[in-house]
Amino acid sequence: MCRTTTALLLSGGLDSAVLLAHLLGQKHRVQPLFVRCGLIWEEAELAATQRLLKALDSHNLLPLIVLEQPVADLYGPHWSLTGRGVPGADTPDEAMYLPGRNLLLLTKAALWCQLHGVQRLALGVLGPNPFADASQAFFDALQRAVQLAGGAPLELLRPFGNLTKDQVLKLADGVPLELTFSCADPQQGLHCGRCNKCHERREVFRRLGRKDPTVYAHSPS
Repeated sequence: MCRTTTALLLSGGLDSAVLLAHLLGQKHRVQPLFVRCGLIWEEAELAATQRLLKALDSHNLLPLIVLEQPVADLYGPHWSLTGRGVPGADTPDEAMYLPGRNLLLLTKAALWCQLHGVQRLALGVLGPNPFADASQAFFDALQRAVQLAGGAPLELLRPFGNLTKDQVLKLADGVPLELTFSCADPQQGLHCGRCNKCHERREVFRRLGRKDPTVYAHSPS
């Protein structure tokens, strides 16, 4: 594989969709990666990712690679696996914490990149992310660790690392946001309309004064 390729961790959500369009606009050759962990929203996310890739099709966009990283033996009866007690709209962002989420995703994706000669791996982490595994210190340490472990150069890129979600969406002109998915409790493939992530999604469109193109299964409680 070409060493100038940039791999991108995609979730099908707003931030990674805008980042995909941004990288393509910067003439990167993009290798999309989706890591499946067995969480309750992943099939809806994967479907959104596939729709997005089709809509943004480009000669610089390589076919999607789906990696498996099951976490049931780690998380046990966690709400992200059972669907019971999904954090609602009135919960703080900390309620969405998934232990070691970025460590799990990046370790798998980073090793794939090293085995395939890819030297850049990007993801759509934002500046205000409150979790320790989204900090600059974490990414600096992990980059050193994966380079040592894999014996090959790899740069972890966070192009939106100093931006808020509002600022990212201001870069979304031409991105089909109606195809994206960011819900913790999908209802027959639709956004539930009641979880923490749906609330966050509604609010960013409201703050920017933009029409929310999302179809929700339920009105907010």
